[in-house]
Amino acid sequence: MLSLAHIVQPAGSAPLARDTDCRKTKVAILGAGVAGITAAQALSNASVTDFLIVERNDYIGGRVRHTQFGVNPKTKAPYTVELGANWVQGLGSEGGPENPIWTLAKRYGLNNTYDNGSSILTYDENGYNDYTNEIEAYEKAYAVVEKDAGYILTDNLQDTSLRAALSTAGWKPKKDMKMQAVEWWAWDLETTQTPDESGFLYGITGYNLTYYQFSEQNNYVWDQRGYNAFVIGESQTFLGANDTRLMLNTTVESLTYSDQGVVIKTHDGCIQADYAIATFSVGVLQNDAVSFDPPLPRWKREAIEQFQMGTYTKIFYQFNETFWDPNTQYFLYADPKVRGYYPVWQSLTGPGFLEGSHIIFVTVLEDEAYRVEQQSDETTKNEGLKVLRSMFPEKVVPEPVAFYYPRWSTEEMTFGSYSNWPVGMTLEKHQNLRANVNRLYFAGEATSAQYYGFLQGAWFEGSAVGQKIAQMISNKTESIGGMVRYEVLHGTTTLDEYSPVNGWPASSFLAFGVNSEK
Repeated sequence: MLSLAHIVQPAGSAPLARDTDCRKTKVAILGAGVAGITAAQALSNASVTDFLIVERNDYIGGRVRHTQFGVNPKTKAPYTVELGANWVQGLGSEGGPENPIWTLAKRYGLNNTYDNGSSILTYDENGYNDYTNEIEAYEKAYAVVEKDAGYILTDNLQDTSLRAALSTAGWKPKKDMKMQAVEWWAWDLETTQTPDESGFLYGITGYNLTYYQFSEQNNYVWDQRGYNAFVIGESQTFLGANDTRLMLNTTVESLTYSDQGVVIKTHDGCIQADYAIATFSVGVLQNDAVSFDPPLPRWKREAIEQFQMGTYTKIFYQFNETFWDPNTQYFLYADPKVRGYYPVWQSLTGPGFLEGSHIIFVTVLEDEAYRVEQQSDETTKNEGLKVLRSMFPEKVVPEPVAFYYPRWSTEEMTFGSYSNWPVGMTLEKHQNLRANVNRLYFAGEATSAQYYGFLQGAWFEGSAVGQKIAQMISNKTESIGGMVRYEVLHGTTTLDEYSPVNGWPASSFLAFGVNSEK
């Protein structure tokens, strides 16, 4: 049985030097993304108003980011397209829980449309080729895999990779590039990484806990204010106009922490806080974009280095006409040689989206994302055009009138798009990713055992950490907020260890039909 002895961080570290030039605050929140804004809101709701939000960018939202692209043929104004988070995934069902992101999307009236994964046509290098039967074959294998994952959880069995689980269930794409394209569509597009890189048990729970607890529906957000309108809206419930507690365009360079507080050095000054909440991405932590003094302990660093940060790159084209079926949402391409080479194209010109925009975008991930993000726009544009011309040989595919894509993997305060659960990561080791070090706390989508990779993960984790720190400030005790950590890790997780202290409330077992009281 694993010990839960390390709930409160040990005292005794050296006191922080008091810098009279530092700006003082009770809580420094590092990042104004969903987790940071939600943490600040939780503090404000608990009447803790002495906090600062430090953000490198000039906007609120973090990886919920958009840009202006192309031109509306009717209004001559540019369109708004999302570069990062784009969907509300798992909405809610009658009588059941509702995804908080869906609640907020409705509250702020975000324009969105049902994302229909069944609206798909399949292609290869010779044009249209109907291999949707392979989608059905994958879904049958996946149904077996879901049941097997339930046995691993309830019977404390050894975990493996999703690749091994799919192979055991009879799904073996090997060098069949059409099967590889289907697998990319069904798995990689959700997680950013391959079945070989993805842990089996928590890969399945990561899907089930969103789509089975809330609903299986995805909605695509195309609101021309930008998806981050809901994050901005929430910030305005506790921040006033020109509120000096919001520090945009401020880059964090280093953190010095102890059991007495945290000093944050920025590019142009410093902040001295009783507590700090770091909402940095796993990519930022892995790439040492921020230095820590003292260095983070080994149990923390090992968890950071093992978790994965994937890159999800959307490449946008606008044409002067729509040469694809405007009533179809998705177009799947199976390259004859390279898995994941410009594989999934999504139309935005059809009913319910940016109608008549002639905009289509393709998504690439991981190795292909890193590759295109390192090369020129012109090279990437031409590679995508060549694929489109292979898909539609009977059409004249013109040069685009607008072209754009982000470079998430090269941005110093993201280094990727969102996290994925790797092979061999246990619930306890993930808890070490969540756990605080003295008065330095961590929050974000990656720290959510239940909803890593989803916006709701950032929402839940930011809110939870904000509430913990508010309780400590109000009650003047560290014991309320100190989080469990594991300096000795074992290979499997027993059923009783799926608990709130490890980020796994009992209600989460509903995703597998498991009674947590057994």
